[in-house]
Amino acid sequence: MRLLVVEDDPDLNRQLASALADAGYVVDRAFDGEEGHYLGETEPYDAVILDIGLPKMDGISVLESWRRAGRAMPVLILTARDRWSDKVQGFDAGADDYVPKPFHLEEVLARVRALLRRSAGHAKSEFNCGPVRLDTRTGRVSVDGSPVRLTSHEYRLLSYLMHHAGRVVSRTELVEHLYDQDFDRDSNTIEVFVGRIRKKLGVDIIQTVRGLGYLLQPPADAR
Repeated sequence: MRLLVVEDDPDLNRQLASALADAGYVVDRAFDGEEGHYLGETEPYDAVILDIGLPKMDGISVLESWRRAGRAMPVLILTARDRWSDKVQGFDAGADDYVPKPFHLEEVLARVRALLRRSAGHAKSEFNCGPVRLDTRTGRVSVDGSPVRLTSHEYRLLSYLMHHAGRVVSRTELVEHLYDQDFDRDSNTIEVFVGRIRKKLGVDIIQTVRGLGYLLQPPADAR
């Protein structure tokens, strides 16, 4: 999952980005409203953490502009303001959730997980496909209850497919949502990681749809 953090405080921006990266997300960063607005308008993020009090362009204006342009990614607002009227303004601008400063990083991580689940139409933190289970709270994957060790890249790819189970996900979409802008988009990295995941899971849940991408669904004998 690829996230954007828009926060002008360098230390807080770094802390958020570090915590999110440690949790398995790919994170892009912006330090003012104009930069954040541009990235959110041009890149396919799965969720955004957006401060309200930004230089150059305030967070409410950034969010309103995204929504007018049809950008529908979940947005979690961060702000030092805790008045109810500021919260209402944020929600009316199109925010999906709201955390006042100061906050605990674990709360932000939990809210991001919830936003990603809801945007994919899931209510629980555990995703299941046949005998495969992925727990977004712990970052653990198991098959029939037995743990499976995945690298961070493998976990991110499987998690994205789990969040979008039942539909074909193109290679381009995977690259855009799992890697930053510097990733070599002409490489065969996706194919390599899919092959490794299949081997480690030992069950046939990732199908290659020729010319289109990958489809995650339970094995035929489990349906």
